[in-house]
Amino acid sequence: MVELRNIRKSFGSLEVIHDVSFSVEKGEVVCIIGPSGSGKSTLLRCINGLETYQGGEITVHGERVESASRRIRHVRTRVAMVFQRFNLFPHRTALENVAEGPIHVKKEPREQVLARSRELLERVGLGAKIDAYPAQLSGGQQQRVAIARALCMNPDAILFDEPTSALDPELVGEVLSVMRALADEGMTMVVVTHEMGFAREVADRVLFLDGGVLVEQGPPAELLGRPQNPRTRDFLRRLLTTE
Repeated sequence: MVELRNIRKSFGSLEVIHDVSFSVEKGEVVCIIGPSGSGKSTLLRCINGLETYQGGEITVHGERVESASRRIRHVRTRVAMVFQRFNLFPHRTALENVAEGPIHVKKEPREQVLARSRELLERVGLGAKIDAYPAQLSGGQQQRVAIARALCMNPDAILFDEPTSALDPELVGEVLSVMRALADEGMTMVVVTHEMGFAREVADRVLFLDGGVLVEQGPPAELLGRPQNPRTRDFLRRLLTTE
């Protein structure tokens, strides 16, 4: 469904993604882990055209992702993104935030979209909050609205960029439970995360990125339990020490 071939990305003279290649199959959950500044979020933003890459090729269902292309809005409807900081419109209710994309980007009938939006907010446990504004919601609730918003576009895959890192610890579980349910339903997901428990339980494959290089990848039991590369072992050891 998603394929990256020899991706290189630079900011000025600084190359932050170095020759990264991997693919994501339909229904697969891929978790990307690594230290801060390793290029994880930048890589996600390249996949749906929010960042321009300088080398290689990214395709979604065989269609090349190019941020300057006239087709980029179409690509983004197929690969939705959930951001670390929610990115909700503060002046719109939960229902309006969820319905915004299908109505204004995909030009779908308003009443049809609103009905689907209500169903999705129920699905993520926020049926009673459809008229609430983001400032009236907890961080976990805002992130669940953001997930409902992504789902309302009927995407083929969802990219999650550290979806729990801005949340208080007690709110993390409510967001991860929604993501687990999506994985169980067969949603294709690429998740940048520091939640090793989630990666261990839900991922089909874990990628370790360090310094913009894809150092190692494999099933979670292998990569998290028996990493082969010394850099991966050192990262996981430090992570366990800090936890």
